[in-house]
Amino acid sequence: MKKSFFFLLILTGFFACDTYRSLPDLAFNNDWETLPIAATPQIESGDPAAGWQYLISGDYIGSGVPFDMVKNKIATKKDTILNREGVNENMPFGLTAFQHANGTTVMSGNCLTCHGGFLNGEFIAGLGGFGINDFSKNNATTFKALNTLVKLKYKKDSKEREAYDIFGKINKEALAYIVTPFEGVNPAFRLEEAYIMKRNKSDLTLQENSNYKLDKRYTLASDVPPWWHFKKKNALYYNGMGRGDFTKLLMQASTQGVKDSTEARAIQQNFIDVLAYINTIEAPKYPIPVNESLIWKGEKLFNKKCSKCHGTYGEIEAYPNKLVALEEVKTDPYYARNFSTKMHLADWYNESWYGQSEPKSYVKPMDGYIAPPLDGVWATAPYFHNAAVPTVEAVLNSKKRPTYWRRGKQLDYEKMGWEYQQMTKGGNKKTYDTTLPGYGNEGHTYGDDFTEEERGAVIEYLKTL
Repeated sequence: MKKSFFFLLILTGFFACDTYRSLPDLAFNNDWETLPIAATPQIESGDPAAGWQYLISGDYIGSGVPFDMVKNKIATKKDTILNREGVNENMPFGLTAFQHANGTTVMSGNCLTCHGGFLNGEFIAGLGGFGINDFSKNNATTFKALNTLVKLKYKKDSKEREAYDIFGKINKEALAYIVTPFEGVNPAFRLEEAYIMKRNKSDLTLQENSNYKLDKRYTLASDVPPWWHFKKKNALYYNGMGRGDFTKLLMQASTQGVKDSTEARAIQQNFIDVLAYINTIEAPKYPIPVNESLIWKGEKLFNKKCSKCHGTYGEIEAYPNKLVALEEVKTDPYYARNFSTKMHLADWYNESWYGQSEPKSYVKPMDGYIAPPLDGVWATAPYFHNAAVPTVEAVLNSKKRPTYWRRGKQLDYEKMGWEYQQMTKGGNKKTYDTTLPGYGNEGHTYGDDFTEEERGAVIEYLKTL
């Protein structure tokens, strides 16, 4: 297990607090509070079963580590989570072996590395795995060592070196940019910024010159949203900047190792099936009995106070797809502002193959956050876009939010979220520090007006969603 997890970290990826204080000034003046995001027609011809198989066994990363080099270290135990067969029969769920375009078998991480997790011992595809991956470690040096090992083992003109080339070149630089201040948060967009930094816009090939510069001094990261919300969304990502075709927005991990836009097109066609699979995922049901006497009262309070942004549930469901301005929601603004003030990712994406070829997608950063659907909210702790709040109780009562906290090993069914230990200070990789810019727990005080009894009723209702 330790060996497989070591390679998983390599394939996916503490600075002083003063480092984080150097983020840009956040002066802004929104002339709007909430904006509805209109739907974009999506491709609906996919095969969900084929999409699932492609997710767990497909070649969408494009390149990877020669499988012969690592299989005896990691492919040692039966895959009882995904129940794969063939070359992946004994692979950890977060890794996939596949055939490179030149016929060589290679290995890389897959989407479930970050979009799969465990609740009560059960693996749930599409659940953001809080605490599974630790991005607080700098694995750049380790990856450089892996590059050296590949060069020593395989000749320069070998198929193995060819199949590893792009994957090795990108990751030896990218992993240095994704070091988070503590574990439990995911630097997915930071990783994408690093992956496309040296990719040509028009054909996605690697180039010598960088498209822009990235600052290694800090890394903004976020929680991982659940996949079962996709079917309701008109835009992706916490700030709603992912617009247009979802297949291209979903396949961004491919920038890690794809050769060019020709390979990207083949992957996009397969992601039509992946999107179809994701749209079949339903939220997991709350596993223990709820207080039936409180549900009706909680629903009434929720519909009065929360539904205008988060939607209604039950027999008649409606989700409004609202982007809420930073000045209105007042949650930590740095994630949204990072993209709206530093437009290099949006500019590259919109001018690239992703934005210029059909079906088109685009990135539109704005100073706000999407009010997410709340289906299965009990299973998606911690809360807020940056995972700063461990329980729904604390979401509904800002006075109960811990400044420094460490996640426990069990779910807290009464408070709805994770059990946690309140700490007296941060500064270590196990403790969430809400004093760091980008990781604050402020804002969203709409539940503060509830009484304790009313909050309890709302929580009981939310358990039923």
